[in-house]
Amino acid sequence: MAQLRSRRRLALAVPVVLSLTASLGFLPVAASAAPQAAPAAKQATDAPALAYVVNTEADHRTIASVKKAIAAAGGTVVVTYDKIGVIVVHSANPDFGKEIRAARGVQSAGATRTAPLAPAGTTDVGAADYVTAAEAARTKAASDKVPGSEPLEADQWDLRAIGADKAARINPGSQKVTVAVIDTGVDDTHDDLKANFSAAQSANCVGGKADTSEGAWRPYTDDDYHGTHVAGEIAAARNGIGVAGVAPGVKVSSIKVSDPDNGLFYPENVVCAFVFAADHGVEITNNSYYVDPWLYNCKDDPDQKAIVDAVNRAQLYAQKKGTLHVASAGNSNHDLASDAIDDASSPNDTTPVERTIDPSECLDLPTQLPGVVTVSATGVHDAKSFYSTYGNRVVDVAAPGGDSRYQLPDTPSKNGRILSTMPNNQYAFLQGTSMAAPHAAGVAALLKSKHPWASPAALQALLKAQADNPGCPASYDQDGDGVQDATCEGGKRINGFYGFGIVDALDAVKR
Repeated sequence: MAQLRSRRRLALAVPVVLSLTASLGFLPVAASAAPQAAPAAKQATDAPALAYVVNTEADHRTIASVKKAIAAAGGTVVVTYDKIGVIVVHSANPDFGKEIRAARGVQSAGATRTAPLAPAGTTDVGAADYVTAAEAARTKAASDKVPGSEPLEADQWDLRAIGADKAARINPGSQKVTVAVIDTGVDDTHDDLKANFSAAQSANCVGGKADTSEGAWRPYTDDDYHGTHVAGEIAAARNGIGVAGVAPGVKVSSIKVSDPDNGLFYPENVVCAFVFAADHGVEITNNSYYVDPWLYNCKDDPDQKAIVDAVNRAQLYAQKKGTLHVASAGNSNHDLASDAIDDASSPNDTTPVERTIDPSECLDLPTQLPGVVTVSATGVHDAKSFYSTYGNRVVDVAAPGGDSRYQLPDTPSKNGRILSTMPNNQYAFLQGTSMAAPHAAGVAALLKSKHPWASPAALQALLKAQADNPGCPASYDQDGDGVQDATCEGGKRINGFYGFGIVDALDAVKR
């Protein structure tokens, strides 16, 4: 999948798709391009336009003054989020950032990308790797031996690992709870998703401004499958079709934020998504990505500081309105509690540069923002997945994300990855902390269903309280070469690999 391969937060493996139902023939229509900046007095007509976030105090007088300064510096306002003081701007003035940062009322401002804005388009990529009909039938035969199982549930080791199969018999979750999948779009026509999909809480936020027209929230192409897979892990219905989600009774919505050209998740899109979720009554958001183009945003860089400021304002606004954010820790096997991390992947929209960052000063967004639940990944044996980023007092909880290298289950497929929904009534295995976050979000949705008045802070506390912590392993030499592949710090109650522990769906509905 060309659009997602550069994103280490997303699924790590080429999917194996189980084609059990007829294709719906659904071909999502590509969204229109983000608005281009109009020529202004200070813009060179042949200069490329960049997108910016400009952050001010959240009062109308200051915002009005800053808008005048934006125009004077050659910028065009795309959208203004008055309640949090964030303005999304396009400008072809190469000195726009420097000029607007000097304007009265501007607290921070910077470019949200290092590549110029480009016209909309889609990327043609190869087909997914399908299994044979015989393999699919074998999985169904195994599932049929367990009463009440979905046809492919025998391959869903992850549900059993956190007691989600048993939890569904007690409380599958409330239709009054919605988890918004901030991602590449969700195919809401999928037979396993359509019953639980909330179109009224869905939008396309690409470009920084919400588009709620019919179907705008769907994937651009079948290859933008990531969000659909995540949605199924959370809330695929128990309807006798395909798979089941962790919370099969809750609602799921789609807020699309992936760029149509390169699949990246730019800051203005994510700002829009958090504000939209808050203003539309979403209880939980799932964030299986990092905000592009920087894997880590350093506060001593004016552009990156502005990105941190804008995204943080938006997610805090949503928290204050009652929305809990759940985010994946990352797939780089980095220790977010260490003193230094080597980052050779940023910026990922142009040419990356090698740099060494301090993760306490250079933040992975939204993972390291205050109040966000950070989730590491585990495999079938409850060990940290080989790729999963970790960090003592940074990771909050762990959840199944899959491990195809060292942790293989005794299931019909023997596949250590996570099975879930794909566009056009299909199913596939993927792995990554992208898959861990929705398991935690699903458990959070079960907790919210049982405790409807719980605030985001209280909900996070409940999520940590029901988690089961294996404690740090005596050794984490996964490949047996005599060298520790990662170092777990902390104790039995809280540690770098698991945070407060692996989420437990059964405990969430029983306690």
